[in-house]
Amino acid sequence: MAWIYLLVAGVLEIVWAFSMKQSEGFTRLTPSLITFAAMAASFWLLALAMRTLPLGTAYTIWTGIGAVGAFIVGIVFLGEQVSAMRIAAAVLIVSGLVLMKVSSA
Repeated sequence: MAWIYLLVAGVLEIVWAFSMKQSEGFTRLTPSLITFAAMAASFWLLALAMRTLPLGTAYTIWTGIGAVGAFIVGIVFLGEQVSAMRIAAAVLIVSGLVLMKVSSA
């Protein structure tokens, strides 16, 4: 169950990062509220996952899901730059996540 909590927490990190961008510096109410709600839920689920998963594993995977997810959302929904270097960086992050998962028994 801890891995499910961690996955959902990572997805919620993507949600709050995107809604924070949409809040325009917390000047728009609805995206700001979504940001805070998604942050709280993401932190709570991360804390639940950390009951059984090692700190380093849980935190690394949580931030990795958020980083790669925000990268993809930025490209798909916000028209951010796509370059070989940025894609290589995302591949390296995902590789690190896979290695972290595999190394956690």
